[in-house]
Amino acid sequence: MTHTHPIPARLNLTITLAQVVVLLGLLRLSASVEGWWLLAVALGYGLVMNSAYAMMHEAEHGLLHPNRRINDLAGVVLALFFPGPYHLTRQGHLGHHMRNRSDDEAFDFYFEGESPVWKHLQLYGVLTGLFWLVVMFSNVIAVLTPGILSPKAVTCDRSTAALLDSLNPRWMSLVRIEALTAILLHAALIWVWEIPLGHWFATLAGFGVIWSAMQYVHHFGTERDVMNGAINLRTWRWLDTLWLHHTWHLRHHRHPTVPWIYLPGLEEGPETHRGHMLPAYLRMWRGPRLTHEHVENTHAGKIIR
Repeated sequence: MTHTHPIPARLNLTITLAQVVVLLGLLRLSASVEGWWLLAVALGYGLVMNSAYAMMHEAEHGLLHPNRRINDLAGVVLALFFPGPYHLTRQGHLGHHMRNRSDDEAFDFYFEGESPVWKHLQLYGVLTGLFWLVVMFSNVIAVLTPGILSPKAVTCDRSTAALLDSLNPRWMSLVRIEALTAILLHAALIWVWEIPLGHWFATLAGFGVIWSAMQYVHHFGTERDVMNGAINLRTWRWLDTLWLHHTWHLRHHRHPTVPWIYLPGLEEGPETHRGHMLPAYLRMWRGPRLTHEHVENTHAGKIIR
């Protein structure tokens, strides 16, 4: 971050507080609605929690607040509604910036010796929301069997092994505490507000399906370059604002230290043109394809600080 792009700390904290209040309100409402109203609550949770995830993403880059403790605390609170450990998602995302479009993170391709069936299942799992279930299930894994969060425990999938190889052991105790806190928080909300388990899951899944479906939409079919392997996409203006300009993804990858509020105003020439998100999402359903091009992960073996 430069002096010309200061962190909008007060605005970010105000938005964070509003997001938490609305998310709690939607979870409370999920206890007493049925049918189409439950679907509306789930959609509302999906829209607002993706906004909260975008703010959590700011925290992962140290851009939510200039005070590191306040920054990380806000990120931890927002991650509880994912639900997941902030310090695990933070490491995963920062690792993404190191591995992007390399052989260790190219979900739209498969290589000789890899199973095309597995690569298709992996990508379609992202497109349908199953990836969110896997990430959410990491709460239980982190609490009960943290040893499985190591590259030695996963040898069948290159991208997962690369992610786990970048995890910093110094954060694992905190990851377990945050995971347990998330489990206890949601258990308490379900018990106190008497939320039917199906209603609770449907509400969270409203976020999970949208979030998971968008996870690779900004990278599918892009240049095999760690910094330039992304695209800017457009959606409705109100949604772009709600999601804190997260769709300006190429600009974010090129300028990861610039806060969200400045991304649309950066002058970068031809890449100002943005295709729409929906066609970009639909293109991903054609699945991964075989490639003989290899791009090395130059950060292999490095752990997240």
